[in-house]
This record gives sequence, structure tokens and C-alpha cells, in this order.
Amino acid sequence: MRLPLLQVRDFRIAFGATEVVHGITFSLEHGEKLALVGESGSGKSVTALGFVKLLEGATMSGRCLWTPQDEVSLAAVSSDEIQTRDLVKLKERDLQAIRGQEVAFVFQEPMTALNPLFTVGDQIAEVLQIKRGMAPEEARFEVIRLLSDTGIDAPSRRAKAYPHQLSGGQRQRVMIAMALACRPRLLVADEPTTALDVSLRGQILDLLNSLQQRYGMAVLLITHDLQAVRRFADRVLVMEKGVLVESGPVDQVLNRPQHAYTQHLIHSRVPRDVLPAQANAPILMQAKDLRVTYPVSRGGWRGWLGRGRFVAVHGLDFELRAGQTLAVMGESGSGKSSLALAALGLLPSAGELRIEGRRWSKRSSQDLPLRRKVQVVFQDPFSSLSPRMNVQELVSEGLRLHAPDLDDLGYLRRVLITLAAVGLTESEFPGLLLRYPHEFSGGQRQRLAIARALVVDPQVLVLDEPTSALDVAIQKQVLELLQRLQRERGLSYLLITHDVSVVRAMAHQVLVMQAGQVVESGTVDAVLQQPQHAYTRLLVAAAHP
Repeated sequence: MRLPLLQVRDFRIAFGATEVVHGITFSLEHGEKLALVGESGSGKSVTALGFVKLLEGATMSGRCLWTPQDEVSLAAVSSDEIQTRDLVKLKERDLQAIRGQEVAFVFQEPMTALNPLFTVGDQIAEVLQIKRGMAPEEARFEVIRLLSDTGIDAPSRRAKAYPHQLSGGQRQRVMIAMALACRPRLLVADEPTTALDVSLRGQILDLLNSLQQRYGMAVLLITHDLQAVRRFADRVLVMEKGVLVESGPVDQVLNRPQHAYTQHLIHSRVPRDVLPAQANAPILMQAKDLRVTYPVSRGGWRGWLGRGRFVAVHGLDFELRAGQTLAVMGESGSGKSSLALAALGLLPSAGELRIEGRRWSKRSSQDLPLRRKVQVVFQDPFSSLSPRMNVQELVSEGLRLHAPDLDDLGYLRRVLITLAAVGLTESEFPGLLLRYPHEFSGGQRQRLAIARALVVDPQVLVLDEPTSALDVAIQKQVLELLQRLQRERGLSYLLITHDVSVVRAMAHQVLVMQAGQVVESGTVDAVLQQPQHAYTRLLVAAAHP
């Protein structure tokens, strides 16, 4: 008889007296693709880490029966604990033999999961030598084979690269290669596509699908991306606040959801609620023939003659008017972020870039008035907010620079008003001003980042992938907040994104960038509904698999 690879029975996880996973029960079959979905804080990642006791300070109870054998008999299961082991009861020494070897993980952000001081090849080879006992030379050849299996071009050359020298998609492929090094029975992919653009997401999911079939392993996909679930999984489990609320085949759960929470997740699309564009609104930011280049090393004898130049943005023109949103859409490496940094005066550029008729001077004292007019909200608020500063210090920091004449009471008043404007109040969060970033959820931290930008009363916000790291329901809340702030304050947004749904909800005008060049531009309706360029059609199609 064929028993499931993993049988979870009344599994509970608690930190101290607080239980965060409440008696969940499910099974995972050999070679199955199972998706675990829910919002941030629903308990998805905690559940997966709890199976193999990778949660410091947590206590687990219930049963997690692990049966790596493809075929066992019921009699053998009851009498032979070697074939079926309860992971909850295993000691640390026994779990070490399972972690990485039988159960492997691919995490959300490879840049933090990979060691920046070692080449990616050395990091994969370390796993092969420790877990599979390979000699260094044998491990080196296996590294190249694994990288080749994951679709990385020139694998022998990439193996010698450091993580920062690879693109986001390449780093995620390296993480998959490292996870596959020991040929695991179960691959846990924890939000493996969240930080990637739409076409790269599809590539990684297709890669996981082909590798799953080739290696015959089961995959547990932890995600909040329902499109990824539709594209990849056989079955889906839905978690809410540590409780398993619905499960079943993907088609059944996503097309005919029974539970109110599942229905909420599926319908968490952001309605478009922006004021119509005014053709005669004043121009706040204007670029003509804008170019951004980077110095790069040249190989061989050419390196003796000096460094080369990489052109990140080629001769770009745009206008951003008051109260409007200009979306810059494209894949990783298209030049979007380079454009954003140039618009913020943080990156040297050629051509013309004016903010209300003024240029960045590259002198701090002269640029100070412009920096008050143009503020930024980054993709990951946890890395952009100092962990050593409390809320009051974080939000008031820019205000103390741009409004030095205010007294302490004036600073406090502006901070509280701005926090209330983004939906953070003392009544909902007691001790709000003295809290630190780690005490908030991802969506709440992004609200803090928006408050930090808003407190100096800017005219333009540069939004660099402001929702890509958030789940669908929190994305909706943040985008609705940005829409409301634009209506109430007349803000202009330069929106950098790869998410077509965000463009559709927020933008008035759209620039589509590919390899540093604008390949299409126009109103949001014209670009998204009747795209003319093949690349634009590819991006729009990738958003609706």
C-alpha cells in the first residue's frame, strides 16, 4: 500500500503561551504539487518550518508522519518506526539527517539566503561535500550539472560568480540548484517568485514543474500568489490565522470557493479609484533625452585602456503632471530602477531632467528644496526603515531636516497627523510612537514608509515596487491608501512596477521599458487594452496565465 509522504495530524505550534498554528491536519502525497496559501501572518511559513523544527523558541505538538518509502505495508508501518517517523518526536541529531537531504527549502529572497562572501558554486559544493560526502573535484562537476539543470546559461562561469553579480532570477535558480543537491523527497518553496517580475515568475514556476517531474519529488509551494497556484499546483490548502479553513483540488477551491476567507483572497483585486487625468495640469517632472550609464570593467587587453560604459537608460522622454500617476513597467534589468534613481537625483544622468523647472545640482545644500518636493517609497520597508529607530524617530527624521523651525510639539503634531493619514493611530496601536519596525506586519511597515515620505509634504512620490513584497489583500489596502492620498492631496506618483494589475489600478500614463529603451507609451487604457509592441503584449499576457 502506498502511504502519503507526509501526514500532518492535529499539528500545533506555540511560542510561549501563544499558539499560532491551531491543530491543522492534511496529507502530502509522493510527487504531489501542493500549494499552501494565505495572507501574511496566516501561519504558512511557520507551519513548513515547524515540520523540521527550524523555529527557535517554538514548541510543536501533534504528529508529522514522514514516510519517504514509495511502497510500504500497513503492517510495516505499525511495527517499524524506521520507515515512518514522527518528525515532531525526532531528536535534533536525527532531524539534521532529514533537513536539506530529504526535505529542502527554497526561500523568498535569495540575496539574504546566499552568503555574499562566497561564490555560488562554492556554496552549492559545500552542501554536496557535507551531505553527500563528495570530493571537491566531484562536487565541482556536480555543481555545474545542477546549475545547468536549472537553466542557468554558461553554468561553469556562473558558478564562479558572487550572488550580487547575478540577476534576481539567476539567484533564485541558484537557490533551487542548492536545494536539489541532495535529491530531496520534498522541496518546500517559500514564496519563490514574490520578488520577481511576471515573466520571471512564470519561468521559475515552469522550472519547478519540470524539475519536480524529473526528480520525482513532492513540492510544497507556499505563496500568496493565486495565479502561481493556478499555474503550478495540483491541490491547495488555505490558511487563516493559523487555521486550515479550506482544501481541495485547485480548480475546485479557486473557482468555487466555499469559505468566506478564500472568497476574500480571490476577490482582493484593487478597483480603479483615481481622478481622471487633467490635460492642463502643471508639469512637475520632465525628462528629455535622459540617459543613465554605469562604468563597467572590460576584459582582456581592453581593460588596460580604461573602463567601459553600460547604458541603463537610452534617451528617455516623459512628463509627470500634478495629481497624476506615470507608471514605468518592465522586467528586471529593463532600466526602471535606474530611471527612478535618476529622478531622485541619486544617480548621475545626462540629458535633461527638471522638477518644476529646476535641475538636480548634485550639491546637498542647493538640492534640499527639491528633496522636499520629491520623496521615495521603496519595495522592502523592512530594509529601508532603520531597525534602531522607533516610529517617532523614523517619521520625524526628514521633518527635522526640512522644517528646522518647528519645536518639539510641532514635530509631534505633524508626525501624529501623518500617521493617522496612513491609518496608524494610537488607539489601534498602543504605544505607537515608541514601537520599532519589527513590531509591525509587512503592510503596516509599508504604511510607515509612506508616512515617512509624506510628513515633509512632498508633491511627487517615487514608488519603487511598493507592493511586490506584499500578499494580495495587503496589496489592496496599500494601493487603496495611495489612491486616497492622491485624491486628497493632489500627489503625483512615478510608479516603478512589473505588476500589470497595479498599473491598471493606479496609472494615468504608462511607459514600457525594455533593455533601457521605451518601446511603448500612452494612456493606461491604450497600452494595456490594445498593446502595439510585442514586448508589451508579452507582459500583459504573462499577467493572465
